[in-house]
Amino acid sequence: MELKWLEDFVSLAETRSFSRSAEMRHITQPAFSRRIQALEAWLCTELIDRSVYPTRLTQAGQVFYEQALAMLSQFHEARTLLRGQGGAPTATIEFAVPHTLSLTYFPRWLHRIEARLGRIHTRLRALNVHDAVLSLVEGGCDLVMGYHHPSHPVALDPARYDMLALGTEPISPFSAVTKGGRARYTLPASAEAPVPYLSYTPNAYLGRMTEVIIATAPTRLHLDKVYETDMAEGLKAMALAGHGVAFLPHSAVEDAVEEGRLIRLDRGTRGTPAGQFTLTMEIRLYRDKLASQGDDPRQALTRSLWDAVIDELAERAAETQTG
Repeated sequence: MELKWLEDFVSLAETRSFSRSAEMRHITQPAFSRRIQALEAWLCTELIDRSVYPTRLTQAGQVFYEQALAMLSQFHEARTLLRGQGGAPTATIEFAVPHTLSLTYFPRWLHRIEARLGRIHTRLRALNVHDAVLSLVEGGCDLVMGYHHPSHPVALDPARYDMLALGTEPISPFSAVTKGGRARYTLPASAEAPVPYLSYTPNAYLGRMTEVIIATAPTRLHLDKVYETDMAEGLKAMALAGHGVAFLPHSAVEDAVEEGRLIRLDRGTRGTPAGQFTLTMEIRLYRDKLASQGDDPRQALTRSLWDAVIDELAERAAETQTG
């Protein structure tokens, strides 16, 4: 039996919906159903009454639900206890952060928070957006920082998870610069001469954002995909080397833009509006309400950090209004 089977079952018992629980657990509904079936096979009994809607537990399922809650509680207590026995300081906040944010936004953001709280012991896991959120759901971290856009929202239940909007991050197309200071490639290009396109892999969150830009662009973009990777830094390196156009978060390329090595392709010209191929994402911070209510030093530090972030956001809002 796997721990995630128990967590899946508890979620299903509480939502009474396979589709809703699959969404909250960040897996497809068929995969979620297979994990519930695997748990039932392991227990040699049916836990779910599938003859009615909404879904409900069988009598055996009702009994096992209480046992599952107890087992999960004991597991998390043991994990908390053993964390304190490791080499890292007890009061260490664990972050899960997408790769790009871990290299750009996170270091500067943490510096501002430490200016309020003093030095904070942190451990950061650089993951893609999906895995970062899944880490929070499965108790693998204390806080998640990630991107959010209405077209591809992060499906975390607000009754269980707190959220703070930290700022925004635009993503736009960029090209290397010629010796004459012009863009090596331009958009929208043409069907006869499509622009070489440096793409994210299909599972990358920034790739899905790029797909939204392309699909909603006021003019058709003629792109010839010549390269793909799941890392924005990898696309930046290829763009700098002149291999093609890449859609990149502004924080990842601000140094190259200031140095004149990359140029944004939708800055706007006479008769052409700026930002026509740009999408703006929100940067958000999430925490599990239940997991942050304990009395151990790490949970207390997490609450202090959360409060410091709220204070900083309030001050920034006040400065914007007075400015």
